[in-house]
Amino acid sequence: MSHGDGDHERFAHYVQKDKIMASALDGTPVVALCGKVWVPGRDPKKYPVCPMCKEIYESMSGGGDEGKGGKGGDKK
Repeated sequence: MSHGDGDHERFAHYVQKDKIMASALDGTPVVALCGKVWVPGRDPKKYPVCPMCKEIYESMSGGGDEGKGGKGGDKK
């Protein structure tokens, strides 16, 4: 779900780790928890975490920093 305002481009997004690996191998787009769809290509460590992804992730996992292996904050 793209909001058309460019906000999704400013953040690192949470994506299942296996989906990122598949995308790296075959170039298929991934879907973040917030709904952003894109083909990863940038270093997620250079961007702040998407607040929507973080909120969704924390509500699913009960919060905390454990299990962040699925974070795939990459942008177009």
